Amino acid sequence: MNSFNWHSEAEKQWDMRADFWNQNSEQMWNKGSRKTILPFIQKHFQKEITVIDIGCGDGFGSYKLAESGYKAIGVDISHEMIERAKKRTHENAQYIQSDLMSLPFPNHHFSGVMAINSLEWTENPFNALKEINRITALGGYLCVGLLGPTAGPRQNAYKRLYNEPVICNTMMPWEFEQLAIENGWELIDCEGVYKEAVKKENLLTLPRELKQALTFMWLFMFKKIK
Repeated sequence: MNSFNWHSEAEKQWDMRADFWNQNSEQMWNKGSRKTILPFIQKHFQKEITVIDIGCGDGFGSYKLAESGYKAIGVDISHEMIERAKKRTHENAQYIQSDLMSLPFPNHHFSGVMAINSLEWTENPFNALKEINRITALGGYLCVGLLGPTAGPRQNAYKRLYNEPVICNTMMPWEFEQLAIENGWELIDCEGVYKEAVKKENLLTLPRELKQALTFMWLFMFKKIK
């Protein structure tokens, strides 16, 4: 147990999943659980800025950003993911293998940051958020997509109950929201992504915490205020 290295294990496991992810990412971004992310970002990010896509996987989200008029830098811990990302070329997109916990960029470098289903795959989300804060300019925006309680990938954390090491963090959307607000970020927008069984008309009267409890993914838009 003491020899377990979260980030080395994360790199290995995401390398192993690269082919599967690559086969499904386009559908997720165009028609599936990630189809609302780009419109959500376009509400808040100014065009033509450089956006860092943290945990970019095979780079399809970065590619979508580049297609939409942004300059995109995709970063992922997995070498195999980055190799697949580099095959999807666009003049405004580039890809770098790097650990979220130690990004190779100067302080206050980006005014737009996207982190979709990446912070829940870190051992210490607080330190990950501090690193994102470091590279984000004051007044810059951070879009986070966090797996909700109904998301299937959260099953990756189950074996922690047997005291086995895992690489998926089980934090809830309301926990991350509080963590961000307490550490230099202002929440300016949010919305849920739901499974088909959840009908939108049933959500209208629910408070935000209950809406979050039903989500596959919760999207946050934060502004850096300190």
